[in-house]
Amino acid sequence: QVQLVESGGGLVQAGGSLTLSCTASGTIVGSEIMGWYRQAPGKERNLVAYIERDGSLDYVDSVKGRFTISRDNAKNTIWLQMQSLKPEDTAVYYCNADMAAAHDFRIRNYWGQGTQVTVSS
Repeated sequence: QVQLVESGGGLVQAGGSLTLSCTASGTIVGSEIMGWYRQAPGKERNLVAYIERDGSLDYVDSVKGRFTISRDNAKNTIWLQMQSLKPEDTAVYYCNADMAAAHDFRIRNYWGQGTQVTVSS
């Protein structure tokens, strides 16, 4: 099985920065797309950014120019550097990944447990 563990959330003032990290553990034999989603209270969970194994990436319009997603395939880790944070960025941020584990070599979708990001005005 695969487990995704996020870290790096916290409380920051508007205009500040945070960097989230997500590391996948387990008997991983392959990884494809990895990304970050977020869910604000009372709202749906939405994609923030994704990055493919070859480095192709994209962002939701509201974070373009402020957030940067990066990836280390050897470490099965992705990061989300968040700058110029706004109160509307407040949400639980979830890591998501398509990965294959050694027990069946099938690509499956996995979620992390989430990390809270709170931006105060």
